[in-house]
Amino acid sequence: MTKVGETLDAQLDALVAASGVRPAVAGVLKAHYNAARERIATKLANGAPGVEVARLYSAAADELLTALWRFTTETLYPSHNPTEAEKLSLIAVGGYGRGVLAPFSDLDLVFLRPWKTTARTETVAEFMLYVLWDLGLKVGSSARSVDEALSLARSDMTIRTALLEARPLAGDAQLTEDFLWRFRGMVTNADPRPFIAAKMEERETRHSRTGAVRYRVEPNIKDGKGGLRDLNTLFWIARSLAPDSPLGARVLDELLTPRERRTFEEAFDFLWRVRAHLHLAAGRAEEKLTFDLQPEVARRMGWRGRGDEPAVERFMRRYFLVARDVGALTRAMSATLEARQQKKTLSLSRLIPGRKRNLGVPGFIEDGGRLSVTGPEVFAEDPVKLLTLFVCADQHDLDVHPHAFSAVTRSLALVTPKLRRDPRATAALLHVLAHGQRPYRVLTIMNEAGLLGRFLPEWGRIVGQTQFNMYHAYTVDEHTLQAIGIINDIQRGKLKDDHPLATEVIHLIADPEALMLAMLLHDVGKGGERGQLEDGAIAARRACERLGVDPRRIEIVVWLVRHHLALSDYAQKRDISDPATVQAFAEIVGDPERLRMLLVLTVADIRAVGPGVWNSWKGQLMRSLYAAVEALFRGEDIQTADPLAEHAALVARALEGGAAVEARTCVAGRIEETTEIALAARDRPGLFADLAAVLAAAGADVTGARVATAADGTVLDVFQVQDGADQPYGQAEPRRLTSLIAALEAAARGETPVSPPAMPKSSPRRAAFDVRPVVMIDNAASADATVIEVSGADRPGLLAELSRTLSDHDLSIRSAHVAGFGERAVDSFYVTDRKGRKLKSDGLLDDVHAALEAVLDRAPEAPEGRRITAARASARDVSDLRPRPVSRKPVSPAPEAR
Repeated sequence: MTKVGETLDAQLDALVAASGVRPAVAGVLKAHYNAARERIATKLANGAPGVEVARLYSAAADELLTALWRFTTETLYPSHNPTEAEKLSLIAVGGYGRGVLAPFSDLDLVFLRPWKTTARTETVAEFMLYVLWDLGLKVGSSARSVDEALSLARSDMTIRTALLEARPLAGDAQLTEDFLWRFRGMVTNADPRPFIAAKMEERETRHSRTGAVRYRVEPNIKDGKGGLRDLNTLFWIARSLAPDSPLGARVLDELLTPRERRTFEEAFDFLWRVRAHLHLAAGRAEEKLTFDLQPEVARRMGWRGRGDEPAVERFMRRYFLVARDVGALTRAMSATLEARQQKKTLSLSRLIPGRKRNLGVPGFIEDGGRLSVTGPEVFAEDPVKLLTLFVCADQHDLDVHPHAFSAVTRSLALVTPKLRRDPRATAALLHVLAHGQRPYRVLTIMNEAGLLGRFLPEWGRIVGQTQFNMYHAYTVDEHTLQAIGIINDIQRGKLKDDHPLATEVIHLIADPEALMLAMLLHDVGKGGERGQLEDGAIAARRACERLGVDPRRIEIVVWLVRHHLALSDYAQKRDISDPATVQAFAEIVGDPERLRMLLVLTVADIRAVGPGVWNSWKGQLMRSLYAAVEALFRGEDIQTADPLAEHAALVARALEGGAAVEARTCVAGRIEETTEIALAARDRPGLFADLAAVLAAAGADVTGARVATAADGTVLDVFQVQDGADQPYGQAEPRRLTSLIAALEAAARGETPVSPPAMPKSSPRRAAFDVRPVVMIDNAASADATVIEVSGADRPGLLAELSRTLSDHDLSIRSAHVAGFGERAVDSFYVTDRKGRKLKSDGLLDDVHAALEAVLDRAPEAPEGRRITAARASARDVSDLRPRPVSRKPVSPAPEAR
């Protein structure tokens, strides 16, 4: 026992006669435990390795528990000559048994007794647990006899898993030793395959619950795909094969190569360090690396920004690369287990042991329903087979056997400049990309093996890359692969209801390989110094030239990459009923083939951003712009559409009653997640601002809006709105929607004064984003109006404030277009002065610009509680339209170095 332990024991022993012994004991232990935890946190802050910190937290818990045990069993409830039945021991199990703990992890304990419980064993366990609960600790405990524990371990794989990591803490040493000897003997003599199969099935279930995609930008570092639990699964499997080996080290050394073993240790240490910082930053047992915690964890871990890449994005990219390594390790270990016939294969196509079939390609075989190789020498003899392996997998609709996957990862050194220029390798990639049955699945395996980034260096630079914003749900590479899969689904007619036009025109595209190559490369410029679009075009050209792509096809690919945001920007941020908008977009596109390709690419790009991003509103805007440009290419004149025709009946009601409102919530089976509210009324100064204020006061979040004004002064305002839970407004509470409709009608008629909405407090998630505001004014985009585009941090009431500011400067809003990109709002207004003219005065333009800047720079009050570390939000180009900014000064202060 250490001197510290002796001192702690003396302090506790002095409390035995105290009137309130339990709270007194808890007070002494709490002070001691907190002091130990503070010392460990200091070590962590000074850069101590993650596993070392986890072991220190475990050691601190050991000291706490053993001191409490000695006091309880020797001082408070002593038994100087216990009977056999009164013997008791305390065992740590689970992760705690392995000797690692995060700052706020549970303590998993077993009170072990020889037979049935006695009064003393119950009293000891009860007192200890109450003290631990008084300390605020989360304890997972059980009290079992030896036979009960062994019986449960035979039938319950979860209990067997916990006991595989059992470690004696205190109590009768012989009792614990005998139990562990019997348990490990039972495990050694048991068939390991059911246990391994159960662990792998449990892993799949866990992934489906936390998100089957490894690259979600708010990952669960414990239970998510590529997280600590996946590494723990490998530990458990190794321990089940060698229960007597410390941490299963002997088996891990047999199952993994030395390089993979190093990767295992590095990943384990990195993830433990992240987890410890995450717990301390959150002040609780938080396992999800949410946006509001990512910058703080990055800061604590010492990450710094580099160039235009902020620290938080560099940190998260490292996280996702580690998660990918964990996936590769799992496959490698599975391959070796199957080779040793220690892992059950569960698919019906794999029930025949040793079933192998020649596939007609030397070195490739079907093994138990999966594509495998006869050995790693297959790739050494012909490195092109690294890629043709995946063509074969797609053609035969086979999953890649873990043995083949590991052979690929161990042969990546064969990917040389010569292979990257080999026409056969290029043909293999293009076949999977543009002609494959399941390009998403196959390319994902190629990516996880590291082959795609090794063969295509431009791709390698975006593997694991994140964008610190709330708009994108996945890393850049995962987003792109999902977009490729969506194009394949469109081509096969699977998304006809959601994307009817794209499903129709995709079959008219003359060069599907160019389209798919552009989709693969469309985001390789993210993070570049020249901007996403220009750097992307340069990188795409370089990649295509290396691949030996035909020069004419290269120009199409480069054009698509450079302009892949154009259709989205023009449709969502400009008035598509304005002939000037149609003409400008048509000049960029140039011909019908590019228009078709751009439509399909844009649909897939937006839909792959994340769940709920695509909706029918965006689809209708893009289809309308597409139809207008297509008509122009056919030689037809640009028609000025009647902006009120879509809601003719509503307009008629408004002419009779002064104003009319109607609402439509989402239809079951459709993909929109908003309520559409349409209002028709006679236009007047400040009308749009009043309506926006009413919406803000009702808690309606405007996710999209458009305003159109007819020549007779009738205005139509259409809003897409959600409630605070991101659901269609009024769907959960129809009465709120009814009240909102009445309030909007009253405001449109001018019957009630409308007060400006109060500034709300920011949520922790939004407070984590430092969104740089931008104001752009363009007098060339429309023949009749000045276009003002503003972009900044979204918040309730922002639209109302912006429109009120325009009204206060005596400007009329002829058309408005509202779009949201996560934490960033992008609102475009077509405005005139009160006489219906464009804004010409430089003084007025500067005044409007400054006033809008002031609105965007207003920040909501920070949330109460823990400190939020803000980081610069990653923004796609605020606009691909690039009007000339009026401002000649920075809008916000420069960011601190991170």
